Amino acid sequence: MNPRIGVFGGTFDPIHHAHLRMARAFAAELQLDEVRLIPAGQPYHRDSGPRASPAERLEMVRLAVAGEPALRADDREIRRPRAAYTVETLRELRAELGPAAELWFLIGGDSLAQLSSWKAWRELFALANLAVALRPGFDPDQLPPPVLDEWRTRQVHDFSNRTASGTIRPLALPPLDLSATRLRAMLAADEAVDGLIDPAVLAYIRRQGLYR
Repeated sequence: MNPRIGVFGGTFDPIHHAHLRMARAFAAELQLDEVRLIPAGQPYHRDSGPRASPAERLEMVRLAVAGEPALRADDREIRRPRAAYTVETLRELRAELGPAAELWFLIGGDSLAQLSSWKAWRELFALANLAVALRPGFDPDQLPPPVLDEWRTRQVHDFSNRTASGTIRPLALPPLDLSATRLRAMLAADEAVDGLIDPAVLAYIRRQGLYR
């Protein structure tokens, strides 16, 4: 049976329980064998860089997914000495997994609306399927025309014809109701964050003196 692999990228600055809930739901809804959580090394789309270093953010992801057999930390973007582009990451994964592997890239509705500004964005469909986590009130008719055309052509709602790449599947995943920005502010103010972040990650943050 061909592997079913999910890709969940982000700065993870820091990774928290909302990220983990999203990754677990992603794996469950698409019946994935594994979800790769890939911290961005040098995000090209942010005006200011992450607060924690690439190595620190990778270690936090590793700590957060320890003991979760369906979740795995992937360091490929951390190892790049320059900005990381999604198309390059998916090219690497496709080369490693082979043409028959079922590869899914998780994206939010807000990012979907910006998809046509991404590097080689149409090539993404030759490399992977797109799983789109939609917030309530999402209106596909507001998508830019090039993206709307792809949405209408490639959208699927069931698994009757699973494919290695090329489809778009809307997902009703739990919303990320906790932001890393809010969590950093709470950590800086020395507020209680119990239930919001993995205890091993919190212990690491305190040892390293992060987000003060």
